[in-house]
Amino acid sequence: MTGRRWPGRDRGSFTAELAAGLPALILLLLAGLTAVAAVTAKGQCVDAAREGALAGSRGEGAAAAASREAPAGADVDIDVGAETVTAVVRARVSLLGAHLPVITVTGRAVAAREPEMP
Repeated sequence: MTGRRWPGRDRGSFTAELAAGLPALILLLLAGLTAVAAVTAKGQCVDAAREGALAGSRGEGAAAAASREAPAGADVDIDVGAETVTAVVRARVSLLGAHLPVITVTGRAVAAREPEMP
């Protein structure tokens, strides 16, 4: 035997399998990248909300502190109550690219207001 492979029925099967499997692999890769982007944005929103609530509890600019830490284009809401300061940061993350729907991740933090110094 010369080890030569004779052409048969399985010619081109690799090409067909690659053509069928490659789109699924790309879709899986894009879904993984979207999940990483969403988790990263969630962490940034939580950090920004925490910074905003702490700054607001000290009587400083809560919205400015939260905006410095927030992802680009995030919405920052600050609610100053009698005893607490609540900061909510929302950011939008595109699903699988820019032309599909977006998901919104939210970070929320509450801090007790510090007493006024005379």
